[in-house]
Amino acid sequence: MLLYNANLSPNALRVRAVAHELGIALEIVEVDLRKGENRSEAFLALNANGKVPVLVDGDFVLWESRAINAYLASLKSEQGLYPEDKRKRAIVDQWSYWQAIHLGPAMQRVAFERLLKSKFGMGEPDEKALEGPLKDIAQFLAVLDENLSDKEWVAGELSIADFAVASTFVYRKGSNIPLNMCRTFQPGSTALKHDRPGRLR
Repeated sequence: MLLYNANLSPNALRVRAVAHELGIALEIVEVDLRKGENRSEAFLALNANGKVPVLVDGDFVLWESRAINAYLASLKSEQGLYPEDKRKRAIVDQWSYWQAIHLGPAMQRVAFERLLKSKFGMGEPDEKALEGPLKDIAQFLAVLDENLSDKEWVAGELSIADFAVASTFVYRKGSNIPLNMCRTFQPGSTALKHDRPGRLR
């Protein structure tokens, strides 16, 4: 299996982490975003969105990190990262979608302005533009904190939802995103510490 990857991408990171957890070997194909390799004709033939990650399994091509992780987990269903039980799977989906729609975009906006913008030569951070995202982050982290107050993993047991949520924190420190509102968890220097993204202590 091939994984088109960019090391700056938390989305690609979560796929590598899930594959590692499942013991699935991936051949990594690096895509240099700064050089625009994701806009090449060859790459756009794989993903017309021009985004990483992209998984190629024989003649099967799949993009979107959460879809890739669900596929990988289904190949090793006995490990339970994407449970067969309909209600348990629904809760996993709930938290995966929550990260994709709520927490993830807010965190990414702050990370872009405070950390990545300068790396791509796109100017100085616009702190005024971050007032809304920072308010949203505080709200969403309170939701996550409450959910983890009585469990080790976001859906009760280790699942692909934990990897989705954990990868959100990759740029937290470099982006100076506060966690003072959190009582239950405090992420370490890496969101996937010890390759297990559970309570993020």
